[in-house]
Parts: sequence; structure tokens; C-alpha cells
Amino acid sequence: MSYFLFKTEPDVYSFDNFLRDQETIWDGVTNPTAVKYLREMKAGTKWIFYHTGDERTAVGTGTVVNVDATNPKIPIVKVKVGKRLSQPKTLAVIKAEPLFAESPLVVIGRLSVVPLTVEQWEWFVG
Repeated sequence: MSYFLFKTEPDVYSFDNFLRDQETIWDGVTNPTAVKYLREMKAGTKWIFYHTGDERTAVGTGTVVNVDATNPKIPIVKVKVGKRLSQPKTLAVIKAEPLFAESPLVVIGRLSVVPLTVEQWEWFVG
């Protein structure tokens, strides 16, 4: 099982939108490293929904339904909603947690798709 964190501007697509829609296509990712991570995903991959901008807070979860990687530039990733986190985690709280000292979430701030370790995933949802 692999785990990731997806970032989005809440005024573009928020977790409330995701709860309403239940499923969506995760698109708009153009950074080559983030696209590489999307290509690696499989059905069942779990991920954290993170609001960027002024919020900078992890707010919920999702699961990858499937990945169509036939497009050589950008894979089509269908995702379904999980749950709202019982305790949202701000970027300040995340940065203070030693588990994230070397995480791309902290080290490469502009990356829109970030891999997580099992321990990091459990910290978010625990």
C-alpha cells in the first residue's frame, strides 16, 4: 500500500466539494515529479487532502479508484472521497513533527503531490 498527500487551493476545489461530489478526476497537475507520483499510484492508494493558500491544513482523506496512464504527459487519476480528519493538521503542526523533517511536504513546498510513509499516514489519520 502506498500513501500520498494531494494539495489543492480550497477556493478551486475544497474538501467540501469533494464530499459533495464523492468521486472526481484529479487533474491540473503539471510538475514532472508530481506527475511521476500520480503514475505510480494504483487502485486503493490512500491519500490526504490538503488545503493550500491561506489555510495550509490537511483536512481529509481519499482513495484512488483507478489510474489511466495512457496519456504520455498527464495520467488521469479517478479518486473517491474518504473522511474528514477528526483533527485537521496545519502546516505549522506538520513542520513541528519530527516525522516530516525530510518530507517533500516540508522540503519542497510547491510540490502538489507528496509521498507519505506509513508512519506519516497514521499520524494524520490516528
